[in-house]
Amino acid sequence: MAEHNNIGRWGEQKAAEYLEQHGFRIIWRDWRDGHRDIDIVAIDADCLVVVEVKTRRNADFMAPEQAVDARKIRNLSLAAAKFVRANNIEMPVRFDIVSVTGVPGGPCEINHIEDAFLPLSY
Repeated sequence: MAEHNNIGRWGEQKAAEYLEQHGFRIIWRDWRDGHRDIDIVAIDADCLVVVEVKTRRNADFMAPEQAVDARKIRNLSLAAAKFVRANNIEMPVRFDIVSVTGVPGGPCEINHIEDAFLPLSY
């Protein structure tokens, strides 16, 4: 497996641990609908939270969350709509980004951006 995949999995695990420590209840990880995916689906109080996790070794080039562009937002919006329909969810939906900077075995920095963006129309 490519090293960037290992770092990505590690980052998603760190993000999930962080969210759980902050009172979120993880209900799904790596939900897929064709080529679209949602890294983490969680419940925070009375809200369904769709979480995009971005992991980078360092932020020298750009902050990890800056990699969430319009195309990614559109794909997340479509995936979230499908998830909500498929699971008969009847609660507000929020889109968060969790960025993880670091490498496995070393220290990491986590930045949680709540309500990071509004979904695009679908």
